[in-house]
Amino acid sequence: MATAVVAAVAIAVLVPMGLGGYALFGCVGLALGLLNNYLTMRAVLKFAQTQPSRAQFSGAVLGRLALITVLALACALLFQPTAIAVFGGLIVFQFLGIASSLLPLIKEIRQK
Repeated sequence: MATAVVAAVAIAVLVPMGLGGYALFGCVGLALGLLNNYLTMRAVLKFAQTQPSRAQFSGAVLGRLALITVLALACALLFQPTAIAVFGGLIVFQFLGIASSLLPLIKEIRQK
């Protein structure tokens, strides 16, 4: 939900400024963050059901991160200079993930 709001705000702000390419690739970065999140949840569910070795799980993590990195780098290299915003989208997605994880923790700490 927060990702969609950030994407909408980025489009609403950047397109009228003539920076539509940056908005587009920022949204691609956010989408890659969502893809990584989905693949992570799927891997955790699979790990809980099948109990693979740590080496297999680590290999899956590295493969997933390599996939996201290769896709982001490919965009950045193929569509220079605007596609550098892919990394901005990934960064914003990580900040959103951290914030959404911290808010319940902060509420819990304040109640104690």
